[in-house]
Amino acid sequence: MAAQERMSSVDALWFHMEEPANLMMITAVLWFEGRLDFDRLKAVVRERLVERYPRFRQRAVPGLLGLPHWEDVPALDLDAHLSWLEVPPPGDRAALESLVGQWMSTPLERSRPLWQFHVVTGAHGGDVLLARLHHCLADGMALARVLLTLTDGAEASAAFEMPEPGPRPERGGLASWVQGARVMAGTARAVWRKGAELAAEPILAGDLLVQGARGAAAMGKLLMTPPDPRTSLRGPLGTQKRAAWSDPVPLERVKAVGRALGGTVNDVLLTAVTGALRRYLESLGEPPEDLHALVPVNLRPLDAPVPRELGNHFGVVFLRLPVSLGTPLRRLQELTRRMERLKRSPEAVLTFGALELLGHTPAALERWVVDTFGSKASLIATNVPGPREPVSLAGTRLEGLTFWVPQTGHLGLGISLFSYAGQVTVGIAADAGRVSDPHALIQAFHEELDALATDPD
Repeated sequence: MAAQERMSSVDALWFHMEEPANLMMITAVLWFEGRLDFDRLKAVVRERLVERYPRFRQRAVPGLLGLPHWEDVPALDLDAHLSWLEVPPPGDRAALESLVGQWMSTPLERSRPLWQFHVVTGAHGGDVLLARLHHCLADGMALARVLLTLTDGAEASAAFEMPEPGPRPERGGLASWVQGARVMAGTARAVWRKGAELAAEPILAGDLLVQGARGAAAMGKLLMTPPDPRTSLRGPLGTQKRAAWSDPVPLERVKAVGRALGGTVNDVLLTAVTGALRRYLESLGEPPEDLHALVPVNLRPLDAPVPRELGNHFGVVFLRLPVSLGTPLRRLQELTRRMERLKRSPEAVLTFGALELLGHTPAALERWVVDTFGSKASLIATNVPGPREPVSLAGTRLEGLTFWVPQTGHLGLGISLFSYAGQVTVGIAADAGRVSDPHALIQAFHEELDALATDPD
């Protein structure tokens, strides 16, 4: 009989959340300067992924009573997880984005380990690697680091700004929640000691962790937050998704705006997202009201290697984006103020504890609570730091990448910011019925960044 291991409650939550219109799948697109050596890539995936992390050779099996479990696959068929695709003619960015959207709408095969890589050929410029991984394997930050360990001569630890080490909490119900809060307080102190360095990097992870004893008030605030305004961004979801990403934006340009106007890189990027949402809603004739972004926050010490068992270890915060304010400078100033308030809040630790406890409850209750929290936001926003220097995979230079987490809670829009080798790429993942043309949002982002750089008033 194949070896079995009980799934953690948090991982089980994301396993149960999947449904046809809301796939719990993390998607990454990596594009290269030339052709990938398929045999060499296959060897790298086997050695650095399948053999290193057990989850990539285990399938998830639902439990009759209680939590699902992981079960070893006797003989992993790597060819079923690493395959070729071809971009349809004319092979341009639009054709590639359409292909990615189709696979973003396609669930992973549950009879096998829940991941799949596609080497995409025929695109202008070079080959593309499309990675699809189920959220129950791990959170987005952990999987980003895992993917980076595939690169030549690079370990994921070299790609991130490192806080000082802190102890890792044990799992297990309410005790884990309390212990996790204590651990995160220690991590927060380390983060604050590196505040100047973190403020210079586009990181939403450690940048938001601080100690605090206002847990009950923070949770009460979350529960009392009213639903977001009814805009075209919110509503019933379909099974078809749209994917799009920007040309890279020089990170130095974003830093220059921050130095001139008094904000971090992170503040500038999120202000540009805020302004893009305002421009987009106004183009549809909708009033620009403030909207909440659900922001995942990494709770795993970045100086420690990703554990072999992977898993989810993150919380979320609700960032109220000042969409209603009329000028870019006012939006930047207000967003910076709200970010500072979040830095003093224990929301991320509290939501992690809530998710862990929720994973022990019936699936129907899990879904109801997650959907209730989802009703309080209009989008998911992620900001993941990548390598500062160019890297290669299987001998081919990586030109750029983008990365999306699932739109949890029946949200129809995800906006990702991924920094790599001195550039930032903006990615849009959207339900086709909510945002039919994601490039309109990307264009609005560029226009807003231009406005910040030239005439913020």
